[in-house]
Parts: sequence; C-alpha cells; structure tokens
Amino acid sequence: MPAIRSNCTSDIHIEDRLFEKINFASEGLKRGIYENCKFLNCDFSSSDLSNQTLINCVFDGCNLCQVKIGNLSLNGVSFKDCKQLGWDFSNCNELLFSVSFDNCNLNYSQFSKMNLKGIKFVDSRLHEVDFRQTNLTNAVFDNCDLTGAVFLKTNLEKSDFRTSKNYAFDPEQNRIKKAKFSIPGVFGLLSKFDIEID
Repeated sequence: MPAIRSNCTSDIHIEDRLFEKINFASEGLKRGIYENCKFLNCDFSSSDLSNQTLINCVFDGCNLCQVKIGNLSLNGVSFKDCKQLGWDFSNCNELLFSVSFDNCNLNYSQFSKMNLKGIKFVDSRLHEVDFRQTNLTNAVFDNCDLTGAVFLKTNLEKSDFRTSKNYAFDPEQNRIKKAKFSIPGVFGLLSKFDIEID
C-alpha cells in the first residue's frame, strides 16, 4: 500500500491506502468512504469521524481518544493496539456494523442496546464499559479485563468469558444460557449474594 499524507476537500472514495504516522488531530480526516485502508500509528485524538464510512479498514497503534463518531459507519473494521477511551459506539451507524478489537483500551466506552452478535474482544481493557441491553450472543472475550463493566438485560447466550477476568453480573438479570466461564471468574456471577467462597 502506498502511504499518503492528505486528501481532497469533499466526499471522496479512497481504497487500498496506507496512512502512516499522520496527526489527524490537527489535519482531520477528509469525509468520505475508506475501503481496505490501513491507519498505522496515527493520532486521531479529539478529531471528528462523524459521517465517515470505513469498510474493511485496520487501525493499528492509533490514538483514538475523545473522537466524535456520530453516524460513523464501521463495516469489517479491526482495531489493534489502539486507545479508544470513552467511545459511544451506540452513536455509530448500526447498518452492517462489524468490528473487532485486539489489545485495545476501551475503558468507559458505551455499547448499550447494540447488536454485537459474534463480536471478538482480545487482550483488551474494558473497564466500566456499558453493555446494557446489548446482544452479545456468541461474543468472545479473550483475556480481557472487565472491571466494572455493566451487564443488565444483556443477551450473553453462548458468549465466552473463560479467559477473561474481573467480570461481575447478575445471572437473573441477563440471558446466559450456554455461556462459557472458568473458575475463578465464574464467582463474579455470585457477587450479588454477598457470600464467601473458599
């Protein structure tokens, strides 16, 4: 992929490009459709990605903190080694929404009321993340830290928590049929009972 530094000023369609070490916090990403593009070690902090369309793109080592994402379309987008504190994914365009996360910091993010069936979180920090009323059927939480994550009226059927830690939620307030847990993580399901387990 050839690296490029900037784009034209109106809606555009960019394919198969590498954006490397670009400070979009100051330049801004021009509005358009980005397909099969890779963003490597870029800084998007406090930038505006609203109304962008990203298809089969990869964000690797990017700072995406405090980014505006109203009506952002994410279709087949992978985030690796990224910092995305406080993203409200429920503001994204839900049509064809498809993402994955590998070694990302998603602390304080929102996924409430979204359809995230089959989503995969790997080696990621999910402190205080809001999953209320979210469809997480078949979701995989692989080696994730879920300290303070909120699950309420959430569909967790067939989801996999076996390698993750620090999750706690009420089995009576969530759907957990055939979900997978391991010891000692499963004790987080008993926290509401205020009991001691040796």
